[in-house]
Amino acid sequence: MCWRRALKKGSKMNGKNIAIIGAVVVAAGAIVFLKQGKKTDPAEAAAKAGVEASAPQSNALPRLVDLGATKCIPCKMMKPILDDLKTTCAETFKTEFIDVWENPDAGKRYGINIIPTQIFYNAEGKELFRHEGFFGKDDILDKWKEFGVVPNAK
Repeated sequence: MCWRRALKKGSKMNGKNIAIIGAVVVAAGAIVFLKQGKKTDPAEAAAKAGVEASAPQSNALPRLVDLGATKCIPCKMMKPILDDLKTTCAETFKTEFIDVWENPDAGKRYGINIIPTQIFYNAEGKELFRHEGFFGKDDILDKWKEFGVVPNAK
């Protein structure tokens, strides 16, 4: 029987019933909130993570953000690739690394599930693609080519 009908008929709602209804409402609200998968603006997430973000400008470059940790094995495998891309492709796109073990809030703000995660952004800061796990250099360069960004490295 619904609580409104119970009140109309003169029945009394006890504290236990009210607590149960309140708990169900709170739980439903929490589920809806968590399932919305709120996306964070990359510039805002980077600023909160303590990383300088590329502001959308006429000379802004696309960005590759790798979220990992210096002590995770696949992340260690990514390090020489990221270092190479950072130097050889600096004129084509920016490469950034964020250690989520040192800065756990960054992982939450970027909405990552596992490390390493690579996120590709266009020059305006819009997310283009997200990859979870190890991602080889040729795969990264091929993905940039799919987006019309032609790196001069090989």
